Amino acid sequence: MTKPEIVAQDEALIASTEFQKSAMAAKLNWLRAGVLGANDGIMSTSGLLMGIAGATTDSAVILFSGVAAVVAGSISMAGGEYTSVSAQRDSEMAALDIERKELAEQPELELRELTWFYEQKGLEYDLARKVAESLTEKDALKAHAEAELGIELGSHASPTAAALSSFVAFAAGGILPLLAVTGPWVSVRIPVTIVAVVISLVITGYVGAKIGGAKATKPILRNVLISLATMGITYGIGVLVGHPIA
Repeated sequence: MTKPEIVAQDEALIASTEFQKSAMAAKLNWLRAGVLGANDGIMSTSGLLMGIAGATTDSAVILFSGVAAVVAGSISMAGGEYTSVSAQRDSEMAALDIERKELAEQPELELRELTWFYEQKGLEYDLARKVAESLTEKDALKAHAEAELGIELGSHASPTAAALSSFVAFAAGGILPLLAVTGPWVSVRIPVTIVAVVISLVITGYVGAKIGGAKATKPILRNVLISLATMGITYGIGVLVGHPIA
């Protein structure tokens, strides 16, 4: 095998590895977002349901309130995610349009900017200039987008996909406390709900920590303590406010 063939093979291997890393990172980001969405669904729905359960023992009222909370929360999460990702995408596209115009009108200035960027990364001027020239020849917009704007061309997040993911994640998380509090175990619905929520949050905290490469103890404790505080406060308010009205 000749040297050019070896170099080409190495470059192909590096490109393939980088592509796999990028794809895996994207999948992990979506999985992390899904776990966080489910976590929000569990916490917010369980908090509301505990407040309702503290105010009334009517299973129909609790069920209706829980369903409304899950539906409203899921739509709200989806709408917020859609708006957020859309705004980010619009901002990125506008920045790319400006960069594209600058490359067309001031190519030499843009080349000096890219050279300066790699100098700041620690390269000597001559090497930084060669890197900038090489990248500019291959794909000037891509080089400047990644270096100056931190934008990877072709990897823009989809607002629709983000919204759908948030909707499903929140709904999946919210259904868990809803099923627990409206089950046939009416006399023990409060402790059953607390146990179900704690177990669910332990799982989401553990999975979220593992995805992020962190230790699971703190995220799990944080999840459980915040949720217990939320449920305790809303249940207390429900008891204080609900019975006098009833």
